[in-house]
Amino acid sequence: MALSLHPYDPADFDTLYSIDRACYPRGIAYSRSTLRQFLELPGADCLVARSGGGTESAIAGFILAEAAGAEAHIITIDVLEAHRRVGTGTALLRAIEQRLAAQGVRRVELETATSNAAAVAFWEGHGYRKTGVLRGYYLGRFDAWKMRKTLTASGAE
Repeated sequence: MALSLHPYDPADFDTLYSIDRACYPRGIAYSRSTLRQFLELPGADCLVARSGGGTESAIAGFILAEAAGAEAHIITIDVLEAHRRVGTGTALLRAIEQRLAAQGVRRVELETATSNAAAVAFWEGHGYRKTGVLRGYYLGRFDAWKMRKTLTASGAE
């Protein structure tokens, strides 16, 4: 299936909100106001993946990052279950890393649940390394790995 990446369009907000709620459990998924705040941050960059073509194009996922100088933070990557393990997440991640690198970002950080083996494997497979544990990061009960990757001017180390 064809996949295309596009910058975030505010008209897509409700779909992105629904995707986030489908990807994360209640309490971890963002509220409407929190997602909107992240999208409106001064250094925010959001890419949307669409599958299919023409009028059948549907949003398969998105990635949201925030950059400040030489550092960036991946806020979330959300891919609908039907579009996982087929390259959607990888395409989104590579594209955002290239965009961040072009802005002068050299270090990207993120958090992911220590209990989410698939997510940890995804991030490690893309060059992210664990730098510490954030105790009670999610809902005050679930730990997260703090992860980091160094970028070059072309996007990846």
